[in-house]
Order: sequence, then structure tokens, then C-alpha cells
Amino acid sequence: MFASNGLVEHLARGVIGLAALACAISISATHPAYSLALGGISLLAFRGCPICWTIGLVETAYRRLTHRQPGAPWKLPAR
Repeated sequence: MFASNGLVEHLARGVIGLAALACAISISATHPAYSLALGGISLLAFRGCPICWTIGLVETAYRRLTHRQPGAPWKLPAR
């Protein structure tokens, strides 16, 4: 449900979300309107809260490890 199509995409959304959140917190006292806008960007990048993003990261990594994909750089041995 929270998983992305790829691990790189999911990590990129996390970096964007964390950067926007950190910037929003740092400018909240001087520019509250910009801080709210950056908070919204952070929520969009995370597709919800940071916990939802973390759950999606675990789901994406699990799906990557358990499903064989053609062209994948590494695979688990077949059972």
C-alpha cells in the first residue's frame, strides 16, 4: 500500500521530504507562511507522515528482496 515502484524513487522522496521538513522547521519563526508551504511539500513527498514513508520503505525493500525482477542487479537464491 505504501510501497513505491523502486527503492531509488522511494529514497529520493525521503530526501526531498526530510529537506523540506528541516527547512520548514528552521524558518518557522521568521517566515511562518513559507514554513507551512514547505510542510505541505514535505507531506506530499512523504505521501503522508514520516512514519508512513518508513513503512513504505520497508515494504519496498521487502518487495524488492522477495520478488524476482528481470535485470535486477542482485537476487536472492531460488527456494
